[in-house]
Amino acid sequence: MMEVDALGWPAALVGELDHRRLKAPSVKLRSARPLAGGDAIYCVDLRVRRPNVEACLSAIELHSLEHFLLEGLQRELPEHLVSVGVMGCQTGFYLVFVDEGRAQTICAVLARILEAMSHATVVPYARIDQCGHYRNHGLQAAQAVAREILARRADWLDAA
Repeated sequence: MMEVDALGWPAALVGELDHRRLKAPSVKLRSARPLAGGDAIYCVDLRVRRPNVEACLSAIELHSLEHFLLEGLQRELPEHLVSVGVMGCQTGFYLVFVDEGRAQTICAVLARILEAMSHATVVPYARIDQCGHYRNHGLQAAQAVAREILARRADWLDAA
C-alpha cells in the first residue's frame, strides 16, 4: 500500500471496511496502487447512503448523479479521471483516478460539482444520442441528493 496518510486520507479507513461501520455521505480511499511506469491508480469510494440502513438511491437518482459526476470530473480533472462507476448496491459511486489521490483536491472538486448542480437546468449527457436510457433521469431528484451530500461536507472523510 502506498503512503496514503500523506495524501490526506485517514489510513485506518483505507481499503475494504465492514459495511456495518460505513457512514454516509462520505469520501474514502478504497485503494491506491502504483503502476510499473511510475503512475498510480486511486479508487475513491463516494458513499451517499449507509449500506443496509438507509434507503438506497433510486435508479433515477443514481443515473442522474452518475452523469453529473462524469461531466464534472471530466471538466475538473481531465488528465486524471479514469472512470465513474455506480455501486450495484445503489449506495454510491467508485471514482477512479490516475495520478490524483489527494483527499483535499478530490473533496474540493466534488464539492464544486455538487454545488454547480443547484444551478443546472438539465442533466448532462441525457439526450437520446448520448444515453442508453435517456428517459431515466430526474434533475430535481439529483439536486436533492446533491444538497444532502453537501450538507455533511465537514464529515466526508469520517467514513466509519
